[in-house]
Amino acid sequence: MPLYIGVMSGTSLDGLDIALVEQAGTTRLLASHYTPMPADLGRQLLELCRSGDDEIARGALAEQQWARLAAEAIHELLQREQLHPRQIRAIGSHGQTVRHEPQRGFTVQIGNPALLAELTGIGVVSDFRRRDVAAGGQGAPLVPAFHQALFGSAQRRAILNVGGFSNLTLLAPQQPVRGFDCGPGNVLLDAWIRRHHGVAFDRDGAWAASGRVDQALLQILLGDAYFSLHGPKSTGREHFNLDWLLERLQQLPPLAAENVQATLLELTASSIATALQQNLPAAEELLVCGGGAHNLRLMQRLAELLPGCSVASTDTRGLPADWIEAMAFAWLAHCCLEGIAANCPEVTGASGPRILGAVYPA
Repeated sequence: MPLYIGVMSGTSLDGLDIALVEQAGTTRLLASHYTPMPADLGRQLLELCRSGDDEIARGALAEQQWARLAAEAIHELLQREQLHPRQIRAIGSHGQTVRHEPQRGFTVQIGNPALLAELTGIGVVSDFRRRDVAAGGQGAPLVPAFHQALFGSAQRRAILNVGGFSNLTLLAPQQPVRGFDCGPGNVLLDAWIRRHHGVAFDRDGAWAASGRVDQALLQILLGDAYFSLHGPKSTGREHFNLDWLLERLQQLPPLAAENVQATLLELTASSIATALQQNLPAAEELLVCGGGAHNLRLMQRLAELLPGCSVASTDTRGLPADWIEAMAFAWLAHCCLEGIAANCPEVTGASGPRILGAVYPA
């Protein structure tokens, strides 16, 4: 059976998720591997998300480091699983998003797929988003088609991925798959706790749970025009970032840091819940994947805001929440090599179905 490797590095910049999958009609996770993002590389990638001096050279050097990190992680996974590179049909590499501005006609993911193919001896499929953007789409989210393949649409079900940003896939009988980015997922929560406590994330949402939601701040945050847009829509660090938050905090008297964190979690939860209620009323089930599935306070708030909907991690369906996105890019590589269109025009707004990805042979 064909074996693929999926590599996902998200906007949280915490590390690389590597998934080994078997693609035989269905996608089956065989093994996984996680490698942390070195702090220096993470800083370089974050700096590339905004304009600065010598961006071309800095980007080229950073993507070399990223490719070497990915190659090392892939070798570790293959060695552990006693597999030879020639047994892998392809690597599906998302790369690292450093700019996402589809309204200006571009999205940029770096990761030097040619170097990754050279270092691993395995063909690489990457650059999945730009073909959709070229066809007038947002280039994101790309996972709804994969979610439909995994979970089907026999009932009114939503799949929620919460990484740096949150995105919803909406599945319903006899309806085309729909989806969009809801807004910030962990990106503001991570930035705020890093600013005040020097740690990467709020484990279990404990710091947020210790604070109180400030309704005045919440209304200011929810007043951003993005939340009133209808899909297709997508967003990124270009819009929602620490500066965006600090600018809005200046409109209010000083707040306790834990209350800001509580409000940011409520922003994530309420923007998701509102989007689901508006776009898939009477949804029976919300399955959550990505790092946000481990945030106990976030999961609790989603359940409270969606009382008629079952809220659970995809783990409960035998699909590990941490690996679904990496699995998706392995699946996208398979679709590219098989000539299968893998975007969803109803999701991205592209003018039609497109085969996604560029191929870098071994």
